[in-house]
Amino acid sequence: MSDAAELPPVSLAGDGFLPHTSHWGVFSARLRDGALAVRPYAGDPDPNGIIGNFPAALRHRARIARPMVRRGWLERGPGPDGRRGRDGFVAVSWDEVLDRLGAELGRIRDTHGPGAVFGGSYGWASAGRFHHAQSQVHRFLNIAMGGYVRSVNTYSSGAASVIVPHVLGSYEDLTRRNVTWEQIAEHTEAVIAFGGMALKNSMVAGGSISQHVERGAMARARARGCDFLLVGPLRSDLPPEAGAEWIANIPGSDTALMLALVHTLVAEGLHDRAFLDRHTEGWAVFERYLTGEADGQPKDADWAAPIAGIPAEEIRALARRLHGRRVLVVVAHSLQRAEHGEQPVWMGAVLAAALGQIGLPGGGYGYALGAIGYYGRRNSAVPLPTLAQGRNRVADYIPVARISDMLLNPGGTYRYNGQTRTYPDIRLVYWAGGNPFHHHQDLNRLRRAFAGVDTLVVHEMAWTATARHADIVLPCTMTLEREDIGASSNDPLMVAMHKVAEPHGEARDDYAIFAGLAERLDRGAEFTEGRDARQWLEHLYERTRRGLEEKGLPAPDFARFWEAGSLTLPQEPDDGGELRRFREDPVANPLPTPSGRIEVFSRTIDSYGEADCPGHPAWLPPEDAPRPGAPLFLVANQPATRLHSQLDFGGHSAGAKHRGREVARMHPLDAAARGIAEGDIVRLFNARGACLAAAVVTEDVRPGVVQLPTGAWYDPADPEEEAPLCVHGNPNVLTRDAGTSALAQGCTGQLTAVEVERFTGNLPPVRAFDPPGG
Repeated sequence: MSDAAELPPVSLAGDGFLPHTSHWGVFSARLRDGALAVRPYAGDPDPNGIIGNFPAALRHRARIARPMVRRGWLERGPGPDGRRGRDGFVAVSWDEVLDRLGAELGRIRDTHGPGAVFGGSYGWASAGRFHHAQSQVHRFLNIAMGGYVRSVNTYSSGAASVIVPHVLGSYEDLTRRNVTWEQIAEHTEAVIAFGGMALKNSMVAGGSISQHVERGAMARARARGCDFLLVGPLRSDLPPEAGAEWIANIPGSDTALMLALVHTLVAEGLHDRAFLDRHTEGWAVFERYLTGEADGQPKDADWAAPIAGIPAEEIRALARRLHGRRVLVVVAHSLQRAEHGEQPVWMGAVLAAALGQIGLPGGGYGYALGAIGYYGRRNSAVPLPTLAQGRNRVADYIPVARISDMLLNPGGTYRYNGQTRTYPDIRLVYWAGGNPFHHHQDLNRLRRAFAGVDTLVVHEMAWTATARHADIVLPCTMTLEREDIGASSNDPLMVAMHKVAEPHGEARDDYAIFAGLAERLDRGAEFTEGRDARQWLEHLYERTRRGLEEKGLPAPDFARFWEAGSLTLPQEPDDGGELRRFREDPVANPLPTPSGRIEVFSRTIDSYGEADCPGHPAWLPPEDAPRPGAPLFLVANQPATRLHSQLDFGGHSAGAKHRGREVARMHPLDAAARGIAEGDIVRLFNARGACLAAAVVTEDVRPGVVQLPTGAWYDPADPEEEAPLCVHGNPNVLTRDAGTSALAQGCTGQLTAVEVERFTGNLPPVRAFDPPGG
């Protein structure tokens, strides 16, 4: 997309459809006679079917219509309570709930201080720039409470976002200003994708997304002769258009396989010694480990073969195929969402460096390319509307995936990125824009953690498991029930998100809820700055309009933008960013690492002395691996029919389930050994918990592996039990709540070990979407 190109309008005048957008695509919607119709954006070459979740979701029974307070909290007041998630709720008026919550927030602030508040949010609630729940809750807590304990990093990239700055410098530059899909289509000769580049992942983005270009780019590259090599246990992690060769390795073995590939390159003199000498730091230290000089074990193909489940000669042949070609090494987010997740991210960079490809158009290292929709695209050349969040006067934070550890262990210590830190004593958790019962691990442990706080507050549009565990539930609007501006830093289209439907029941926007609370805490004027929601949109839009004007580009005022429905924004050039400049002249353009170069060996990390993350990439066997009683790997990956757990009750998501349950895929050999047939309801279990799912038997999954996506709403058969059976198919009742390492403390929810059996008992009903009792 050139800077001057114009995209088609989002909506067509006269048919009643209004422009809107989402994390999974731009679309238009129309509500007529109570029926919602949606249609994808005409300029999108490959629209995402997730927009099909909206019609059934808009007025679904799972929506929350009134403010609700948990009966035990209402009767006994704040305090730890094991009845969370088991108790009934009482409907109250908005005035009453805001008065009660305002008083509780004031009590916490004045008695314990803002450091006793955890501001939980995960940023995926809306593609809008103003009604962005994470920004709203953080702004409110900063202004009205004086701050809050925050989280850092993400469940998606917790390990990578810590290791990459040590090794390559800017995480943002590596992922957002590096190799693009346009470069792949034009230049790349081979893509070796560890963990794949599944379209279900790249079809969604952190903001709006107008054009899904990945499938077309891979098809064009393949037609030109590019080879796609998929390394992973699931064949579906590259689309058919890539014509990929499937290398079905054992889950979690990627670091060992990459070590063996580099060993072969070195042993046969196929590595780019000149690039390594000029652009990397610490190669000699790493090479002693690679060859076995340091520990007596060469990391060669014979060593890696039983670890990876791939014959040694195939590993050697693969290394030779990579030599002398424009090769792009891709490491998926999924690989670092496991034990020692830092290692494959680091080792992927070393493999690309050994091939001498980093910084070339369409070559080098495309970490997480395909993991999310805004990677592999150009950046906006003008600033986007952004809501200021104010100043957080609380310095404390936790790595995002350590929430249960924090709540269960106040005052306890832990290691993170070279520091010994202390968990704060949290009394109140305020959650808006997220569902930790989707993305956190070991849900039975999370239930115990939430039982220990004084008060849990949730803004939610529907009865998720997080809402069911809350003390105060404030019903908020769905994106279609409000106005906003949709935009992404890596998409050329800014969308005027028109309101399509009235709020469900008494639901309010997050902004309106926080404005009411801020008034009760004597911070109303500071929070609203005297603006209503529409005035905020006009105010935030002005930043972008001025940016266009300064570049001499058309800069319509807000009224004209709103009437037009969309605006095409200019983009930065596709110039390869920091890594391209570094390749061309590493002295003049050093990387923001301690040495200014790619750190194959990091003295900084080595100085931390962490046994689970040494000073260079290494093979560290996982603790949570198949064993007697749990002989199968479970791959708990992202779903294809919804974003995380959002709108799981929508038509597109529900249509992919079987008998109301999430679908688990397994190989025919594993199914036959357990007497499991296509369509059977199966029980997946380990020492942490159990869940039900519907079986699909397919050769597209490696033997020894069962795949069950995340996002099915947690639905315990008997909430009174300590570790109840989830009847709906949420794999996080099975996953392990432990950090990737002491360096990053990232999420390890991608892999765990389970057993699977055919379920023969009375089949419990799925009640995940039924409102809780009173």
